[in-house]
Amino acid sequence: MKILTGTQIKEADRYTIEHEPISSIDLMERASNTIAEWICNNISKASPLLFLIGKGNNGGDGLAVARILFHAGYDCSVYLPFEKEQLTSECAVNLERLPSYIERVTDIKRISNKHILIDSLLGTGVKGTLKEPLLSIIKKVNSLSNEVISIDLPSGMMSEFGNTDQTVIKADITLTLEFPKLAMLLPEAGEYCGEIITLPIGLNREYIEHTPSLYHYITLDYIQSIRLKREKFSHKGTYGHALLICGSKGMAGAATLATGAALRSGCGLVTTHIPYNERFAIQANYPSAMMSLDDEDYFSSVPKDLSKYSAIGIGCGLGQEHQTGEAFKELLAASYKQPFVIDADALNILADNYHIKQRIPENIILTPHPGELKRLVGEWHNEEEKINLVKRYAADIKSIIIVKGAHTMICLPDGNCYFNSTGNSGMAKGGSGDVLTGYITGLLARGYSSAHAAILGVYVHGLAGDKAAARWGIESMNSKDIIDFL
Repeated sequence: MKILTGTQIKEADRYTIEHEPISSIDLMERASNTIAEWICNNISKASPLLFLIGKGNNGGDGLAVARILFHAGYDCSVYLPFEKEQLTSECAVNLERLPSYIERVTDIKRISNKHILIDSLLGTGVKGTLKEPLLSIIKKVNSLSNEVISIDLPSGMMSEFGNTDQTVIKADITLTLEFPKLAMLLPEAGEYCGEIITLPIGLNREYIEHTPSLYHYITLDYIQSIRLKREKFSHKGTYGHALLICGSKGMAGAATLATGAALRSGCGLVTTHIPYNERFAIQANYPSAMMSLDDEDYFSSVPKDLSKYSAIGIGCGLGQEHQTGEAFKELLAASYKQPFVIDADALNILADNYHIKQRIPENIILTPHPGELKRLVGEWHNEEEKINLVKRYAADIKSIIIVKGAHTMICLPDGNCYFNSTGNSGMAKGGSGDVLTGYITGLLARGYSSAHAAILGVYVHGLAGDKAAARWGIESMNSKDIIDFL
């Protein structure tokens, strides 16, 4: 799913109005019906709803939804801090349509703690810092314990960048229209969105398909379109052989997690290269995996006959011994034909060694967390700068960078960035990255391209995390649980 800018969304509205054709007020009604339907299906009529209405078209949406839900039997009231002459034409029309029985709240201090607040103060047109009365209203809402549902995006949020010092409503749920906005997926302001629900409102598909965008949201439909089929008359050699170079003294757990995940990927064979004295954990937990053993307590020698491996993953629990760095150089020189995943300590060795960077092959996959990313690309001051640094680095090394976190971003060397739609904060625990590395390495061995392995791996890893959270809770789940649901 493409992610369009606020300007492009306005153009999509205009194009839809001209080419469907449909009037602007009828397009607003269609969107409002979709929002009202979601609320009817998910919010009890026992909960009174208070709509916070702005003067623009987002406020018009809120007024229309209030009218529709009032007729559906909900207890609705509205708070409109603007005069009628200040409203856009569509917002004014929906104010006229509002039933007289709906209470008009005049003092925001009268909000009951029983109200669910429906935020329709501001939409995608926010530019710069907020002014009164909206600034005080948003601060007041954020001081309350009420549940908040925002329409399209939390009021005050700019749709792309620039939200560092912005005052934004903190929503529990955001009902975003047609596609998520980029800012929702970034740590700068994404926390304000709560749960993101995407609602289609029938914007013109031709316009969306032909409008260029470097930003995409990973959906189940896309994942299903890239999945490889498994043939009936096949064997273990058909599905590739993954090599994992992981672990060091006292760090067998990372290697074990990566191995378990690779075995869930669908590849035919998995071999783990690990120090001899650390082999027991893998042998006990995953007897399906084969072993390649290192004589030292760390990675010091390249496994023999690399040609038999379809993909290589390196870094989980590896350590940063000098000899490990030298062995890493030798590995890159000897295995230029295999696709690679580089993670954890291998990323830190890469960041500290210019000569290793010069040797890495094209189309590898790097999987840094934020700290490792800074060591690779340098410091940034805001999300826009961070994304530009990642794009530049991916283009420079002609490879894929997976920036781990909420809505993990996969940046391709051509500048296209894919944001994940699965996963939860329960995955923010040691070992989750090792599971991701092992799983993506297995997908590469299985036969997926580097781009598809990265996108599919991140999505399924997050989905498995969601299932683990549903089973154990986000506090109790751990990285081993993710493997169980892969």
